[in-house]
Amino acid sequence: MKLKNSPAIFQAVLLLAPFLFLSQYAKAEIVKVDDNLESDPLIIIGKSGGSVNSNCGIIPKTPHQVLKLKKPLSYLQITVESESKPTLLIDSPVGKFCILYDAYSGNKPKISGFFKDGTYKLYIGQMVPGKSPKYTLSISQHEK
Repeated sequence: MKLKNSPAIFQAVLLLAPFLFLSQYAKAEIVKVDDNLESDPLIIIGKSGGSVNSNCGIIPKTPHQVLKLKKPLSYLQITVESESKPTLLIDSPVGKFCILYDAYSGNKPKISGFFKDGTYKLYIGQMVPGKSPKYTLSISQHEK
């Protein structure tokens, strides 16, 4: 079978390929917080891991989640649960933080405390190569 316009089709596929493969990573949900979360805890389910091998596990090129805090919050807790060995990388207004799974936290990366206003990019990674299990991200303004 021969296609008459195969060079044109091939060129179109080459031009669109980056968008087709990267679109799954470019759709980070943005959660905007004024004073209170829409629901507490806010639960988000996704697929962990990615293609970047970092000091905080295997993470995606773009964040899974973006938090935009319009005001400082006196208390916020972020927890990740997964069937494997999850990690949480937070790129925040005051620096980057890597939270690993450990026995103390029940193998759930968790960070809590005061959060300055600004943008927080959340990357949910994995320590186990080749795995991308589902994760549950929990964001709460109440200590648990």
